[in-house]
Amino acid sequence: MSIPPHCRPGVSLKTLWLSVFTYAFFGASVLAQPPTTASPALQWPRFLNSDFSGSVNAVGMAARQWNVEPKLDWTIPVGDGYGLGVVQEGAYFHFDASERTERIRMIAMDSGKTIWERTYELNYRDLYGYETGPRCSPTCDGDLVFSFGAAGMLTAWAIDDGTKLWQVDTNEKYSVVQNFFGVGSAPLVLGDLVIVMVGGSPVADQAIAPGRLDRVSPNGSLAVAFDRSTGKELWRCGNDLASYSSPRTMQIDGQDYVLMLAREHLHLIDPRQGKSIGQTRFRADILESVNAMTPVVEGTRVLIGDCYDLGSVVFDVKIEDGQADFNEVWRDPENNRRNQSLRSHLSTPVLCDGHLYACSGRNAPDSDFRCVEFATGKVKWTALDRRRSTATRVGEILLVLKETGPLHIVRCTPDEYDELAVWNLDQSDGDRPAITYPCWAAPVVVGEQVLIRGDGDLLCLRLPDPARR
Repeated sequence: MSIPPHCRPGVSLKTLWLSVFTYAFFGASVLAQPPTTASPALQWPRFLNSDFSGSVNAVGMAARQWNVEPKLDWTIPVGDGYGLGVVQEGAYFHFDASERTERIRMIAMDSGKTIWERTYELNYRDLYGYETGPRCSPTCDGDLVFSFGAAGMLTAWAIDDGTKLWQVDTNEKYSVVQNFFGVGSAPLVLGDLVIVMVGGSPVADQAIAPGRLDRVSPNGSLAVAFDRSTGKELWRCGNDLASYSSPRTMQIDGQDYVLMLAREHLHLIDPRQGKSIGQTRFRADILESVNAMTPVVEGTRVLIGDCYDLGSVVFDVKIEDGQADFNEVWRDPENNRRNQSLRSHLSTPVLCDGHLYACSGRNAPDSDFRCVEFATGKVKWTALDRRRSTATRVGEILLVLKETGPLHIVRCTPDEYDELAVWNLDQSDGDRPAITYPCWAAPVVVGEQVLIRGDGDLLCLRLPDPARR
């Protein structure tokens, strides 16, 4: 996808608290042919968009009439789960749970009508009482869409008619000991590979008491690559347990590598060899701590962070003699939350023009939204105190969604917190239902439409018209 020259790829989004962390046929199928020609601006094919930036290219957005109430294109009820879906070729794919089944639906973007719906049995119980549905987005790739459920069921679906082409129960196959909140990492499609974070263990570890991940051992299946067409395992690597972060690519010396922020370490994986070529430890020494944000990349520099004790760190990643070196650029002081630049938790920062825009903090009382200089960790400004949020960038505008439902329209600038408007989506307005807590998924923007979900409803809103002159 094309990004303005002044805005380099970064990311935004989230899965769950970790995180992480979306009937009748509508005429003939609108996707009878594999998608190949749609404009990148009309796609959002995977979590954080095609370039992992949580952004879309657009011009003149600040001049739009943001202070006018948003127009509703359509709305649908959604089941259990915390993620938002993905968009390809005029269709939205939502992944959720309903009545002890996981469900994926293909929905027409122009009308909100369901084109097809498919389900399978879900056997999952959350250890801490959270919802039973998916914690992550599906991934579209050509004529297929891949879903990865809360209980580790990886499925390939045909986009045109919803046929289930293959399915792998990764929890069973790799003896995964249930993480605190189930599986919460989106699939990564790289050529003929479908790469997922599995994090299995020896079979004997199934006897360990629930929640005692400190006693669980890895078995070399942190990352597993499956054949895109058949679901056959092609390779596995990484001696670590899974987190709620999602894998992403980065380029070094013209080659694609995979970054995976797992439970204990940040790994760099060579997908051609199917092995981890380097790792650096990153996890707070608290049993219940989790890694959830997706790494942010600018060139060969990588930012990761947590909200417990560590804050953030930026590495410059080099490869020498086939091994990765993680050279520290700057690091927040450990166990010193007041002086940490960025404490990412349920959302991934947006990177634009050398600055990160993100929620910082674990829970509402100690959270805010801030701007941080990527190269130095210097905090430029803070706002929206005492509330968690997620953000998506559209051109020069940030759409900052509070977890309680209000959407703040903010100019993307390091100079100051410049709020243009607030859409009170937590309040109903005519045909538009109110969205309710928890709103943990960052908005998805495709063309003139904005997708936003709360606990029980998904809204498809229309971007405001340009201001009249």
